[in-house]
Amino acid sequence: MEHDVVSREAWLEARRALVAKEKAHMQLGDQLNAERRALPWLKIEKNYEFESPSGKLTLSDLFDGRSQLFVKHYMLGPGQQHHCVGCALEVDHLEGTLVHLQNHDLSYVAIARAPLEEIEVLRKRMGWRFPFVSSYRSDFNYDFDVSYTPKQMQAKKAVYNFREIDPPMEDLSGDSVFYKNEKGEIFLTYAAFGRGCEIFLGIYPFLDVSPKGRAEYGPHHSLGDWVRPHDKYGTHGTVERNGRYHEESCGCSAHKR
Repeated sequence: MEHDVVSREAWLEARRALVAKEKAHMQLGDQLNAERRALPWLKIEKNYEFESPSGKLTLSDLFDGRSQLFVKHYMLGPGQQHHCVGCALEVDHLEGTLVHLQNHDLSYVAIARAPLEEIEVLRKRMGWRFPFVSSYRSDFNYDFDVSYTPKQMQAKKAVYNFREIDPPMEDLSGDSVFYKNEKGEIFLTYAAFGRGCEIFLGIYPFLDVSPKGRAEYGPHHSLGDWVRPHDKYGTHGTVERNGRYHEESCGCSAHKR
């Protein structure tokens, strides 16, 4: 890996010049975050119910006594054998972070359309300890544009990332933030999809300041080129463009392509 090599004085001069740009970028980031928090809110009028290991929970219950709730829309549909490497990477960041979020008045939960028993198999395999519930018997995923009905799939017409698309599959991923006031009213305050969710991938800042960067030079030009479920590194599996991981020996048609 070739690169310019200079004296310490020249390195400091170049680094100081970059510091000025970094500070300007940080100030713009602070402004953008303020604008995110200033978005108008959408009142949630519909009642949603989820299945959890402790029984049925409402959307209000998921706040767990706090006023703010972060929801990870996990890309996992009923019977899905190959879960999303991007979703897995994102929720892996919760280890060690969850207690700090909870003590800053922010609850966290992952929600998938898969039945609870299937979620529990995955959660236990991965060693995840954050709340993870099922919306299998709820319209929640459909209403928040991360899952699509057979009718939508047949029509090749649905909404994702705030625009109309031909959905590539029945379940996609995203993140939503909610607020509950003293009256118990719930509001959607923020949502992100696609690359908009990169801000929740704490690994990227480490890679971005390292010499090789993200090194996403494979067929997908995204994290699917290198990320694997944390228990599958070194096993020679593959990842589809849609982010789903396949064991080397799974034998399915997608793996054979």
